[in-house]
Amino acid sequence: MIFDLWANAASGFAVNDDCKLKFLELKAKRTYRFIVFKIDEKKNEVIVEKLGEPAESYEDFTANLPDNECRYAVYDFDFVTVENCQKSRIFFVGWL
Repeated sequence: MIFDLWANAASGFAVNDDCKLKFLELKAKRTYRFIVFKIDEKKNEVIVEKLGEPAESYEDFTANLPDNECRYAVYDFDFVTVENCQKSRIFFVGWL
């Protein structure tokens, strides 16, 4: 799982438990459209910065990514296949 990888990263930053809980809510319950994470340098950990409501758009998501700062994010992308099937995929984003 992504968060297990982060927790053992060579960076020395821990991942706040809330990050994993919110990701699991997005994955299992579709509670959020996206989650933006940031590094809290005072606590040396990754924390949740923004939770996007299910009705929010991709434009809302990108508006929450700062121009000059790094972030991690996950985005729940809904789409229709060429066979006209509704699908959803969760993308991990490293914003540099």
